[in-house]
Amino acid sequence: MTTAHKPLYEKVSDVVKSMIEDGRLSRGSKAPSLRKMSQQLKVSISTVTKAYMNLEDQGILHAKPQSGYFVQKCIKTEPDMPHWPAPAKTPKPIHSEKVLEGIFAAANQENFLSLGAAIPSAELMPAKALARATRQVISRHPEEIVNYCFSPGLVELRRLIAYRTLEAGCQISPDDVHITSGGMEAVILTLSAVTQPGDIVAIESPTYFGLLQAIEHRGLLAVEIETDPVTGMNLDCLEDAIRNENIKAVLTVPNFSNPTGSLMPEANKARLVELLAQHDIPLMEDDIMGDLYFGENRPPLCKKFDKKGLVLTCSSFSKTTAPGFRVGWVLPGRFKEHVLKTASALTQVTASITQLAITELLRSGYYDRHLNRLRRAYQHQTEQMRMEIAAHFPEGTRISRPEGGFILWVQLPRRINSREMYQQAMEAGISLTPGDLFSVSRKYQDFIRLCAGYPMTEQVSQAIATLGRIAHNMLNK
Repeated sequence: MTTAHKPLYEKVSDVVKSMIEDGRLSRGSKAPSLRKMSQQLKVSISTVTKAYMNLEDQGILHAKPQSGYFVQKCIKTEPDMPHWPAPAKTPKPIHSEKVLEGIFAAANQENFLSLGAAIPSAELMPAKALARATRQVISRHPEEIVNYCFSPGLVELRRLIAYRTLEAGCQISPDDVHITSGGMEAVILTLSAVTQPGDIVAIESPTYFGLLQAIEHRGLLAVEIETDPVTGMNLDCLEDAIRNENIKAVLTVPNFSNPTGSLMPEANKARLVELLAQHDIPLMEDDIMGDLYFGENRPPLCKKFDKKGLVLTCSSFSKTTAPGFRVGWVLPGRFKEHVLKTASALTQVTASITQLAITELLRSGYYDRHLNRLRRAYQHQTEQMRMEIAAHFPEGTRISRPEGGFILWVQLPRRINSREMYQQAMEAGISLTPGDLFSVSRKYQDFIRLCAGYPMTEQVSQAIATLGRIAHNMLNK
């Protein structure tokens, strides 16, 4: 957008940024008051207020009650995006790592700051609203909460989820929604529906280690597909893999991939669905981060372009509302009967009280208001953590720039081994996730994943500084 066409508040934001860049405002100094800036630039106080709030969202200014706005960080050259070599193209079995146990254990310990597990901060979750909704359903539906809720789940919840898919470009019947006990059960059900042990599944690389564990659990082989840090899975590479291997399914996270944060463009989603339809290959999309977009519009699902029922969409409320409630779902397409049969064999029933509480939250309109606040918080926290990493980590560190979610993929200078950094961080009471866990072939040893799901408190800021010191010390050995 040219300067002439920028909104007035953005022009004011640019003026403040220039003052920081040329040294007129330094880190910790107070920005000009709203009234003073209004008089200097001959704009309204409301315009300056909007500009300052915009800069606060970017982590550049910080508001102190009764004191005004202060410079939170100096503006540096934007850190480079990570880059990585193409993965091996040979299908391989998957073997889980015990280090995952340490990462999950740290998330439950009070004396640890868990930046390794992708868990949202409890203070950002609507605990009071959920408690209120739970009390209401206990009062209104006492007979339902003590009875079984058989697959495919509560009818009203399935109706509300189906309605919400309209925003993602889909028209889904409630009959085509299957409730699960969390997002990972949804993935396991879809894998079971479309594969047999020994089959080959194409996955993006890097990819979430939980998906790798699900593939391992099913006894499948995985062929890794090269990805772009911004646009996700390389479809040319996928097409090559389809020609060369007997691929039975593709598993991807097109919206804000974990760990890279990539967002597959809509045109790529359409091409991906069309490519797989030509070969009659099922596509499993994990959309657990899809509601956590930072832009104006929710990114569409691959399911939007599905004309043959080959796309199975998995998601849950774990990253947005209630990780402990374990309420997820599958949109199984033509594999509805397979999913229902597998679910009946595994669990037969899903928890009724949690489904009823989530239903109440959705029906009341509270969920959407909560999501709006949550997206702003995650965007702010992610940008703040990026800037803290840029300030404290060694020169040459590269940081992802996600447009949604709360995960950062950090590439360290090559001499730093992320496994060794993980061990030293654990000794300092901080957990992180080493990069090789996101690959079948144990690549990405110079990467770490960090969770920006927590507000940037002094404790979190100090933890990032500690990780930076560890990285500097490792580099200077």
